[in-house]
Amino acid sequence: MAAMNRRELLYASGAAALTRARLGAFQVGRPAPATDRKIRLGIVGGGFGSQFSFHEHPNCEVTAVTDLRPDRRSRLQQAYRCETAYESLETMLRQERRLDAVAVFSGAHDHVRHVEACMKQGLHVYCAVPACQSLEEAARLKSVVEKSGLTYMMGETSYYRPGCIYARHLYETGAIGEIFYSEVNYYHDRGDLKQLVEDKKSRFYEPDGSRSWRWGLAPLYYPTHCLGFIVGVTKERIRSVSALGWGTKHPYLTENRYRNPFWNESALMATDKGHMVRCNVFWLVAEDGERANWYGDKGSLYMSNSGHHGDLAAERLKGARPVNYPDYLQDPMVPKAMRHASGHGGSHVFLSAEFINALLEKRAPAVDVYKALAMTAPGLVGHQSALKGGERLPVPSFDR
Repeated sequence: MAAMNRRELLYASGAAALTRARLGAFQVGRPAPATDRKIRLGIVGGGFGSQFSFHEHPNCEVTAVTDLRPDRRSRLQQAYRCETAYESLETMLRQERRLDAVAVFSGAHDHVRHVEACMKQGLHVYCAVPACQSLEEAARLKSVVEKSGLTYMMGETSYYRPGCIYARHLYETGAIGEIFYSEVNYYHDRGDLKQLVEDKKSRFYEPDGSRSWRWGLAPLYYPTHCLGFIVGVTKERIRSVSALGWGTKHPYLTENRYRNPFWNESALMATDKGHMVRCNVFWLVAEDGERANWYGDKGSLYMSNSGHHGDLAAERLKGARPVNYPDYLQDPMVPKAMRHASGHGGSHVFLSAEFINALLEKRAPAVDVYKALAMTAPGLVGHQSALKGGERLPVPSFDR
């Protein structure tokens, strides 16, 4: 439970009025519905996809799993206690009749194609991040989801990190005031650069020795862990972006399918409400993790720096204080069997529960296709800005 109880520091005028009782009463999501209905779920992708808790929801049964690799198929079967496995998504969609929905954890370059294939079969879809890899794919994804009338949810982990839940509450109650500036970061160092090239068993390589989609991926092509802290708190949309990048002469940058020359990219973004966002995605850095700082006209919230200092909250006129988050795992949206520690700051159980709950209630999930594209598209445009030396570029809207 350590990840759920980290301390943050809040700087907020009026935050003192936000009592512990009110914080404890905040609902993270809609309560899990009381029903006997079961959602029959298929899982695609046995790497990251084996880390979730769908099968622990009392109203979900994982009826089939698939991965191109036999070892990962076995991993999925063990993780989800599922007897039925297929050699490919296409085979599963063609042969399996016990499906209501599919959770897609394939490579980023396959996300839109796989979502479309599932929805053509009348299946709801949960999809890992990012939503897409180009603006053309963004438009295609929006069209596919809207025409299908089916449920799409993107599994952005930042949305359910404790700091983001807390910030959302402070914003919705007005305690933090107008958030005029935010700093959002995703740091994922690539480690030993020689080993990065030579270790053919890493996730940067396929089993046949070819390089995977992760090799050379532009940092801002993976922006959702950052922008989940914006769209997931204020619901704002990014309207323009100016970005810069930095790189070196290394095969990761000189020999990739994206023609990406940057290890790290930093963007300054403007929202539709006239607010500022500084977004960093770094692949070569002595730092790690996802975190955000939100600055409001009444107060600010700072997530911890790799655990080396606590998360902080403070009133603008009264100074700082440490904050202990409520135990969000006890929220009624999470069935009791799922109330345990999980990956990405405890977010995996919330994401699993929210998707199943949304299907049971026949409602839009917390991160629907519109929020998903609002978290993804600004990064795609930002990378183009970095390639153009920081030229400010407009970000198209993919809302209704």
